[in-house]
Amino acid sequence: MRDRFYELATEALWENERVAVVLAAIGAAKIAEHPRRFDVGIREQLMIGVAAGLALEGYRPIVHSYTPFLVERPYESLKLDLGHNDLGAVLVSYGASYDASNEGRTHQAPEDVAALAALPGWTIQVPGHSDEMEWMLAHALASDDRVYIRLTDETNRAPMNLGGLSVVRRGNDDAPLVVAVGPTLDEVLEATADTSETVAYVATVRPFDGDGLRKALRGSDVVLVEPYLKGTSAAEISAALVDRPHRLLSLGVPLGEFRRYGTGAEHRAAHGLDARGIRAALAAFRSR
Repeated sequence: MRDRFYELATEALWENERVAVVLAAIGAAKIAEHPRRFDVGIREQLMIGVAAGLALEGYRPIVHSYTPFLVERPYESLKLDLGHNDLGAVLVSYGASYDASNEGRTHQAPEDVAALAALPGWTIQVPGHSDEMEWMLAHALASDDRVYIRLTDETNRAPMNLGGLSVVRRGNDDAPLVVAVGPTLDEVLEATADTSETVAYVATVRPFDGDGLRKALRGSDVVLVEPYLKGTSAAEISAALVDRPHRLLSLGVPLGEFRRYGTGAEHRAAHGLDARGIRAALAAFRSR
Protein backbone atom coordinates (compact mmCIF):
# COMPACT_ATOMS: atom_id res chain seq x y z
CA MET A 1 0.00 0.00 0.00
CA ARG A 2 2.81 2.41 0.89
CA ASP A 3 4.80 1.69 -2.28
CA ARG A 4 1.71 2.21 -4.41
CA PHE A 5 1.10 5.55 -2.69
CA TYR A 6 4.62 6.72 -3.60
CA GLU A 7 3.97 5.84 -7.25
CA LEU A 8 0.63 7.67 -7.26
CA ALA A 9 2.02 10.75 -5.51
CA THR A 10 4.87 10.96 -8.03
CA GLU A 11 2.42 10.63 -10.93
CA ALA A 12 0.19 13.32 -9.46
CA LEU A 13 3.11 15.74 -9.18
CA TRP A 14 3.90 15.42 -12.87
CA GLU A 15 0.35 15.24 -14.17
CA ASN A 16 -1.54 17.73 -11.98
CA GLU A 17 -0.19 21.27 -11.72
CA ARG A 18 -2.17 21.89 -8.51
CA VAL A 19 -0.56 19.04 -6.57
CA ALA A 20 2.35 19.65 -4.22
CA VAL A 21 3.97 17.15 -1.86
CA VAL A 22 5.31 18.14 1.55
CA LEU A 23 7.59 15.78 3.47
CA ALA A 24 9.57 15.85 6.68
CA ALA A 25 12.41 13.54 5.59
CA ILE A 26 10.21 10.41 5.58
CA GLY A 27 9.51 9.36 1.99
CA ALA A 28 12.02 11.76 0.46
CA ALA A 29 13.98 8.87 -1.05
CA LYS A 30 10.83 7.41 -2.63
CA ILE A 31 9.27 10.47 -4.25
CA ALA A 32 11.68 11.90 -6.80
CA GLU A 33 12.73 15.54 -6.64
CA HIS A 34 10.31 17.93 -8.30
CA PRO A 35 9.80 21.71 -8.12
CA ARG A 36 6.64 21.12 -6.08
CA ARG A 37 8.08 18.45 -3.80
CA PHE A 38 9.19 20.06 -0.54
CA ASP A 39 11.26 18.29 2.12
CA VAL A 40 11.45 20.42 5.28
CA GLY A 41 13.59 17.95 7.24
CA ILE A 42 12.53 16.64 10.64
CA ARG A 43 10.30 19.65 11.33
CA GLU A 44 6.78 18.29 11.44
CA GLN A 45 5.07 21.49 12.59
CA LEU A 46 6.73 23.33 9.71
CA MET A 47 5.56 20.59 7.35
CA ILE A 48 1.93 21.42 8.17
CA GLY A 49 2.58 25.15 8.02
CA VAL A 50 4.10 24.84 4.56
CA ALA A 51 1.11 22.77 3.44
CA ALA A 52 -1.24 25.48 4.71
CA GLY A 53 0.71 28.15 2.83
CA LEU A 54 0.54 26.10 -0.36
CA ALA A 55 -3.22 25.68 0.10
CA LEU A 56 -3.56 29.46 0.47
CA GLU A 57 -1.86 29.82 -2.89
CA GLY A 58 -4.31 27.44 -4.55
CA TYR A 59 -2.27 24.25 -4.47
CA ARG A 60 -3.53 20.86 -3.31
CA PRO A 61 -0.88 19.63 -0.86
CA ILE A 62 -0.23 15.98 -0.07
CA VAL A 63 1.48 15.69 3.33
CA HIS A 64 3.13 12.40 4.28
CA SER A 65 4.99 10.86 7.20
CA TYR A 66 4.78 8.13 9.81
CA THR A 67 1.52 8.31 11.74
CA PRO A 68 2.82 9.86 15.00
CA PHE A 69 4.87 12.44 13.10
CA LEU A 70 1.91 13.43 10.94
CA VAL A 71 -0.87 13.57 13.54
CA GLU A 72 0.49 13.70 17.09
CA ARG A 73 3.59 15.88 16.85
CA PRO A 74 2.05 18.71 14.75
CA TYR A 75 -1.45 18.43 16.24
CA GLU A 76 -1.75 22.12 17.11
CA SER A 77 -0.66 23.03 13.59
CA LEU A 78 -3.38 20.79 12.18
CA LYS A 79 -5.92 22.51 14.41
CA LEU A 80 -4.83 26.07 13.62
CA ASP A 81 -2.88 26.26 10.35
CA LEU A 82 -5.35 24.06 8.47
CA GLY A 83 -8.51 23.85 10.57
CA HIS A 84 -8.83 27.39 11.94
CA ASN A 85 -7.97 28.85 8.53
CA ASP A 86 -10.37 26.40 6.84
CA LEU A 87 -7.69 25.16 4.46
CA GLY A 88 -7.60 21.78 2.77
CA ALA A 89 -4.84 19.20 2.51
CA VAL A 90 -4.45 15.46 2.00
CA LEU A 91 -2.65 13.80 4.90
CA VAL A 92 -1.35 10.31 4.12
CA SER A 93 0.17 8.46 7.05
CA TYR A 94 2.12 5.25 7.24
CA GLY A 95 2.68 2.87 10.14
CA ALA A 96 -0.91 2.82 11.40
CA SER A 97 -1.11 1.43 14.94
CA TYR A 98 1.83 -0.96 15.15
CA ASP A 99 3.23 -1.71 11.67
CA ALA A 100 6.56 -0.22 12.73
CA SER A 101 6.62 -2.30 15.92
CA ASN A 102 10.34 -2.96 15.53
CA GLU A 103 10.95 0.79 15.74
CA GLY A 104 9.41 0.98 19.22
CA ARG A 105 6.85 3.28 20.79
CA THR A 106 8.02 6.39 18.89
CA HIS A 107 6.55 4.99 15.66
CA GLN A 108 3.23 3.69 17.06
CA ALA A 109 0.04 5.77 17.09
CA PRO A 110 -3.17 3.78 17.60
CA GLU A 111 -4.85 6.94 18.91
CA ASP A 112 -4.46 8.92 15.66
CA VAL A 113 -8.01 8.55 14.37
CA ALA A 114 -9.51 9.51 17.73
CA ALA A 115 -7.26 12.57 17.91
CA LEU A 116 -7.99 13.76 14.40
CA ALA A 117 -11.71 13.04 14.78
CA ALA A 118 -11.73 15.58 17.62
CA LEU A 119 -11.05 18.31 15.04
CA PRO A 120 -13.96 19.49 12.86
CA GLY A 121 -14.15 19.13 9.12
CA TRP A 122 -11.93 16.09 8.52
CA THR A 123 -12.72 13.14 6.28
CA ILE A 124 -10.92 10.12 7.76
CA GLN A 125 -10.36 7.06 5.60
CA VAL A 126 -8.91 3.67 6.54
CA PRO A 127 -8.32 1.67 3.34
CA GLY A 128 -8.19 -2.10 3.59
CA HIS A 129 -6.54 -2.59 0.20
CA SER A 130 -4.21 -0.63 -2.08
CA ASP A 131 -6.96 -0.31 -4.72
CA GLU A 132 -9.15 1.40 -2.14
CA MET A 133 -6.30 3.74 -1.25
CA GLU A 134 -5.86 4.65 -4.93
CA TRP A 135 -9.56 5.54 -5.22
CA MET A 136 -9.46 7.57 -2.00
CA LEU A 137 -6.37 9.53 -3.06
CA ALA A 138 -7.84 10.35 -6.47
CA HIS A 139 -11.05 11.65 -4.91
CA ALA A 140 -9.15 13.60 -2.26
CA LEU A 141 -7.02 15.34 -4.88
CA ALA A 142 -10.14 16.34 -6.79
CA SER A 143 -11.54 18.20 -3.76
CA ASP A 144 -10.36 20.98 -1.46
CA ASP A 145 -11.32 19.24 1.78
CA ARG A 146 -9.23 18.13 4.74
CA VAL A 147 -8.67 14.41 4.20
CA TYR A 148 -6.70 11.88 6.22
CA ILE A 149 -5.80 8.53 4.61
CA ARG A 150 -4.30 5.94 6.96
CA LEU A 151 -1.94 3.47 5.24
CA THR A 152 -0.97 0.13 6.74
CA ASP A 153 0.95 -3.03 5.88
CA GLU A 154 -2.12 -5.07 6.89
CA THR A 155 -4.36 -5.50 3.86
CA ASN A 156 -7.38 -7.57 2.92
CA ARG A 157 -7.17 -10.03 0.05
CA ALA A 158 -9.55 -8.04 -2.16
CA PRO A 159 -10.84 -4.45 -2.36
CA MET A 160 -14.37 -3.67 -1.22
CA ASN A 161 -17.22 -1.34 -2.17
CA LEU A 162 -16.43 2.17 -0.88
CA GLY A 163 -19.90 3.66 -1.09
CA GLY A 164 -20.27 3.68 2.70
CA LEU A 165 -21.07 0.96 5.21
CA SER A 166 -22.03 -2.13 3.22
CA VAL A 167 -23.02 -5.68 4.16
CA VAL A 168 -20.44 -8.24 3.09
CA ARG A 169 -22.16 -11.34 4.41
CA ARG A 170 -25.71 -11.57 5.76
CA GLY A 171 -26.34 -13.82 8.76
CA ASN A 172 -29.28 -14.37 11.07
CA ASP A 173 -31.43 -11.35 11.87
CA ASP A 174 -31.08 -11.88 15.63
CA ALA A 175 -27.29 -12.34 15.51
CA PRO A 176 -24.82 -9.47 16.07
CA LEU A 177 -23.82 -7.15 13.26
CA VAL A 178 -20.03 -7.09 13.08
CA VAL A 179 -18.66 -3.88 11.55
CA ALA A 180 -15.13 -4.40 10.23
CA VAL A 181 -13.09 -1.25 9.63
CA GLY A 182 -10.52 -1.28 6.83
CA PRO A 183 -7.84 -3.97 7.14
CA THR A 184 -9.70 -5.90 9.88
CA LEU A 185 -12.14 -7.43 7.39
CA ASP A 186 -10.27 -10.63 6.53
CA GLU A 187 -9.72 -11.46 10.20
CA VAL A 188 -13.41 -10.80 10.93
CA LEU A 189 -14.54 -13.01 8.05
CA GLU A 190 -12.30 -15.82 9.25
CA ALA A 191 -13.51 -15.42 12.83
CA THR A 192 -17.17 -15.64 11.73
CA ALA A 193 -16.80 -18.20 8.95
CA ASP A 194 -19.07 -20.77 10.63
CA THR A 195 -21.17 -18.52 12.87
CA SER A 196 -24.40 -16.56 12.35
CA GLU A 197 -23.19 -12.95 12.51
CA THR A 198 -23.80 -10.45 9.73
CA VAL A 199 -20.54 -8.82 8.62
CA ALA A 200 -20.40 -5.26 7.28
CA TYR A 201 -17.47 -3.21 6.02
CA VAL A 202 -16.60 0.46 6.23
CA ALA A 203 -13.44 2.31 5.23
CA THR A 204 -14.53 5.93 5.68
CA VAL A 205 -15.01 6.44 9.41
CA ARG A 206 -15.54 10.23 9.40
CA PRO A 207 -18.13 11.15 8.48
CA PHE A 208 -19.51 7.83 9.77
CA ASP A 209 -22.26 6.22 7.69
CA GLY A 210 -24.97 6.10 10.35
CA ASP A 211 -27.74 5.53 7.80
CA GLY A 212 -25.89 2.53 6.41
CA LEU A 213 -25.51 1.13 9.91
CA ARG A 214 -29.23 1.48 10.62
CA LYS A 215 -30.12 -0.31 7.38
CA ALA A 216 -27.65 -3.15 8.02
CA LEU A 217 -28.70 -3.79 11.64
CA ARG A 218 -31.72 -6.07 12.02
CA GLY A 219 -31.16 -7.12 15.62
CA SER A 220 -29.90 -5.18 18.60
CA ASP A 221 -26.21 -6.17 18.94
CA VAL A 222 -23.31 -4.40 17.21
CA VAL A 223 -19.64 -5.40 17.33
CA LEU A 224 -17.21 -2.74 16.13
CA VAL A 225 -13.75 -3.98 15.07
CA GLU A 226 -11.27 -1.12 14.56
CA PRO A 227 -7.52 -1.37 13.78
CA TYR A 228 -6.74 1.51 16.15
CA LEU A 229 -7.78 2.71 19.62
CA LYS A 230 -10.70 0.65 20.89
CA GLY A 231 -13.99 2.54 20.94
CA THR A 232 -12.93 5.34 18.59
CA SER A 233 -16.23 5.20 16.69
CA ALA A 234 -18.40 3.95 19.55
CA ALA A 235 -20.03 7.37 19.96
CA GLU A 236 -20.83 7.47 16.24
CA ILE A 237 -22.65 4.15 16.50
CA SER A 238 -24.52 5.22 19.63
CA ALA A 239 -25.61 8.45 17.93
CA ALA A 240 -26.82 6.57 14.85
CA LEU A 241 -28.86 4.19 17.05
CA VAL A 242 -30.01 6.70 19.67
CA ASP A 243 -33.66 5.72 19.17
CA ARG A 244 -33.04 1.96 19.03
CA PRO A 245 -32.19 -0.28 22.00
CA HIS A 246 -28.81 -1.84 21.31
CA ARG A 247 -25.70 -3.37 22.80
CA LEU A 248 -22.24 -2.46 21.55
CA LEU A 249 -18.97 -4.35 21.86
CA SER A 250 -15.90 -2.37 20.81
CA LEU A 251 -12.77 -4.25 19.77
CA GLY A 252 -9.51 -2.51 18.91
CA VAL A 253 -6.12 -1.58 20.30
CA PRO A 254 -6.55 -1.23 24.09
CA LEU A 255 -5.65 1.97 25.89
CA GLY A 256 -2.20 1.20 27.26
CA GLU A 257 1.42 0.89 26.27
CA PHE A 258 2.72 -2.47 25.11
CA ARG A 259 6.40 -2.36 25.98
CA ARG A 260 7.51 -5.02 23.55
CA TYR A 261 8.75 -5.38 20.01
CA GLY A 262 7.75 -8.24 17.70
CA THR A 263 6.02 -8.36 14.35
CA GLY A 264 2.83 -6.58 13.40
CA ALA A 265 1.01 -9.91 13.41
CA GLU A 266 2.20 -10.57 16.96
CA HIS A 267 0.94 -7.16 18.06
CA ARG A 268 -2.39 -7.79 16.36
CA ALA A 269 -2.75 -11.07 18.24
CA ALA A 270 -1.73 -9.45 21.53
CA HIS A 271 -4.52 -6.89 21.04
CA GLY A 272 -7.07 -9.61 20.26
CA LEU A 273 -7.50 -8.39 16.69
CA ASP A 274 -6.57 -11.62 14.93
CA ALA A 275 -9.26 -14.14 13.96
CA ARG A 276 -8.75 -16.16 17.13
CA GLY A 277 -9.10 -13.13 19.40
CA ILE A 278 -12.13 -11.77 17.57
CA ARG A 279 -13.82 -15.17 17.66
CA ALA A 280 -13.28 -15.46 21.41
CA ALA A 281 -14.63 -11.95 22.03
CA LEU A 282 -17.73 -12.68 19.94
CA ALA A 283 -18.41 -15.91 21.81
CA ALA A 284 -18.17 -14.12 25.16
CA PHE A 285 -20.44 -11.32 23.91
CA ARG A 286 -23.11 -13.74 22.67
CA SER A 287 -23.15 -15.57 25.99
CA ARG A 288 -23.89 -12.47 28.10
